[in-house]
Amino acid sequence: MISGESRIIEQAETTATAEVTEIETGGVAADAGDSRAELEQLREAMVSRAVIEQARGMLMALALCSGQTAWSLLVEISQHSNVKLRDVAAALVAAATGDVLPPEIEPSYRATLAAAVRSRRERN
Repeated sequence: MISGESRIIEQAETTATAEVTEIETGGVAADAGDSRAELEQLREAMVSRAVIEQARGMLMALALCSGQTAWSLLVEISQHSNVKLRDVAAALVAAATGDVLPPEIEPSYRATLAAAVRSRRERN
């Protein structure tokens, strides 16, 4: 009778061990998937950041303003055109190399830049 109970206990332990292993393996796979997704997001952020910095530099040169002001101009263009900031930045950089600004960005870009230039002239 003890040996029968031992077999039942061993089977229960084996089943429990298998279930724990399955849970742990699934958790590791999920963690790996999360890590891959996070890595991809970081890569996208690095690319976006470079384009945003280029657009900021362009606005600094065009409006003769500080980096903080250029950032505010980008935010303003993004908000008024209802286009993500990174997409606005990419469009501005592309326009510098000959592309046309998208119609949803151009009016806000022109108005924001004109206001920044006027403000600069009034201060001087």
